Amino acid sequence: MSVRHTVVLGAGAWGTALALCAARRSPHVTLWARSPAQAQTLQRERRNQRYLPGVDLPQALHISHADLGGPDSPLIGADVVIIGTPMAGLREMLHTLRDHPGVVAWLCKGFEMPQGAALGLMGHEVARAVAPQLRTGVLSGPSFALEVGRGQPTALVAASAHAEVRTALVEALHGPTMRVYANDDVVGVEVGGAVKNVLAIATGLCDGLGLGLNARAALITRGLAEMQRLGVALGARSETFMGLSGLGDLVLTATGDLSRNRKVGQCLAQGMSLQQAVDSLGHVAEGVYSARTVVQRATALGVDMPISQAVVALIDGQLQAAEVVQRLMARDPRDEAA
Repeated sequence: MSVRHTVVLGAGAWGTALALCAARRSPHVTLWARSPAQAQTLQRERRNQRYLPGVDLPQALHISHADLGGPDSPLIGADVVIIGTPMAGLREMLHTLRDHPGVVAWLCKGFEMPQGAALGLMGHEVARAVAPQLRTGVLSGPSFALEVGRGQPTALVAASAHAEVRTALVEALHGPTMRVYANDDVVGVEVGGAVKNVLAIATGLCDGLGLGLNARAALITRGLAEMQRLGVALGARSETFMGLSGLGDLVLTATGDLSRNRKVGQCLAQGMSLQQAVDSLGHVAEGVYSARTVVQRATALGVDMPISQAVVALIDGQLQAAEVVQRLMARDPRDEAA
């Protein structure tokens, strides 16, 4: 398909960054903000100073806050719609878009909060439940929004079961500063994006306690093994976790100073409460909301994830920071491949 008009829903850091990226490729890009006041500020100042400070919005990027179901909706005629909301807003957006004829993809990484007794769902599982007729995909990979907004070199993965969705996302975003690789392993890409946030909390804790680079390297490596075990149990291909949405995103989020999830771990190591740590960010840290669901899904499948389990015990107040380290180091020896 030929991409003529791209719409990004959500004017937070990631939504704005991806709209900027698309606008570098095409003059027909719209960034939609839920808040009329925010939209007016973006239009007037041509900057999203709260989420992407110092990054100018090109004049060609159209800003909208029109009713998505109304006669002036930016969705009318859109070939590609990218959802830039946190995981908590994905279900509502997919419901709104359930009859959209174009390609729909999302940026959020994690698991939806459990609905009643049901286990929390990944994005593609939410889409299957809410809007099974949509042609959907996910954009993931090692990427901080601020660097994407600045036009610094970045690589992403466009994952979908539909070849035309992968092609459309590559066409909309691939350019001189953004490489977009196609992948049909949606489960693997989404598991990588969800679990790496939980592991980044653990790595932030490790760094905050001053445990050293040896400990950090061991934690990242063993965390990758956990991620792979869960993904394969859910139907993913093991090689996906050696790619951008697995190892690549884990390394970035676990070590980068722009990582919100890593910052949560560092704050907890300093003795802050979980609420204090989250409040200090000013942004969503998806790992906090996904950790319990990651462990619940793993437990239901009989998958061992000791690092993720320790993170849950920490954020639930069952263990103190130093006790997390003691628990992990006290585990019985085992074969590395086990």
